Amino acid sequence: MVTVEEAIKILTERPISLEAEEIGFESSFGRVLAEPIYADRDFPPFNRVAMDGYALQHLRVQGGQSTFLIEHTVSAGDAHYRLIDGSACVEIMTGAVLPEGCDTVVPYEETELQGSSMVLKDTLLAFKNVHHQGSDREAGAIIVPQYSSIGAPEIGIAATVGATALKVYRVPSICIVSTGDELVPVGGKPAPHQIRSSNVYALKASLSSYPCQFEHRHLPDDQTLVNQAVVDLLKEFQIVIFIGGSSMGKKDFLPSALSKAGLQEHFYKIKQRPGKPFWFGSSNNHFAFALPGNPVSCFLCLEKYFKFWLNNSLGKTKKVESAQLSQNFNFPPDLTYFLQVKTESKNGVVIAHPVTGGGSGDHANLAEVDAFLQLPGDRQIFNQGESFELLRFRK
Repeated sequence: MVTVEEAIKILTERPISLEAEEIGFESSFGRVLAEPIYADRDFPPFNRVAMDGYALQHLRVQGGQSTFLIEHTVSAGDAHYRLIDGSACVEIMTGAVLPEGCDTVVPYEETELQGSSMVLKDTLLAFKNVHHQGSDREAGAIIVPQYSSIGAPEIGIAATVGATALKVYRVPSICIVSTGDELVPVGGKPAPHQIRSSNVYALKASLSSYPCQFEHRHLPDDQTLVNQAVVDLLKEFQIVIFIGGSSMGKKDFLPSALSKAGLQEHFYKIKQRPGKPFWFGSSNNHFAFALPGNPVSCFLCLEKYFKFWLNNSLGKTKKVESAQLSQNFNFPPDLTYFLQVKTESKNGVVIAHPVTGGGSGDHANLAEVDAFLQLPGDRQIFNQGESFELLRFRK
């Protein structure tokens, strides 16, 4: 048995290795970058006008000039223009190249038009309303770093730099395997001694934002079938998540089946509640996770451990949150306790209200909470106002 901290360390040291592939940038939404997106030129690539108005030399304003003859009009997309008369101005549109000889843009609303001249109404600051060349990124700089998830902004950036193809990590294949004769399909009618299969759907939904290919299988409580299925599943999938069958019951065949299949056991059982009977192992860059079957335990282990492992493998880090207990709470066993809580924010402080429910089998209680508060196992009494690590699973 390992502690929570030891389990996290073991998971950190054993990330999955994903190969890279090149795909069209338009098909890359949701994937993870295997190499950065670089600026192919300065951003912006020229001194870009940021307001509709008039471009001029501010030195003339400093000298007392307030009326400027409009020498020319430049729109976005026009070629670079050079101011001929330094005492004149250029009517200019947002996105256009700042004319050579000009350094400042005055918006229309701060001017008056008198015939073919522009008159300043107010004091004008130098270098205003110009987005200077290279001020965002210089040519060759990283715009989107490796391991970034590709969303709509990143696709737009790829288009901007002409990256028609992007190198991304291959999508890992994941099979979520429910186990047990007590489970019937969602559309089926359970007998009095049975329940509908539900954990697999909660897990798939929780992982839906990850760039993975998911399949679902079910195993009955048959040791011979389980032993063979484990071998076959680990040949077909890079990651297999088992639900149930990992505790100490007579029909909990998974730990022995996983070992017989040649996987190295990295840990089995975590010193915590809920979610103690959790198995993790691997072989040749294939990984198996055997989560507890009770719904709260199963969900917690996915959120706390599997997501941490997958994020770490993809180079992602998640900010550690904390929250203050809203009331005193006692937990005598020498175990880390993941307390179900409902959070609220008061004056910038996150407050966690315990909603204990009926234990690890109380699936309905998860609908009443939005996080787990991690209470350390080296103490029994936890006081109102104390802060502890928060594992949030709702936004």
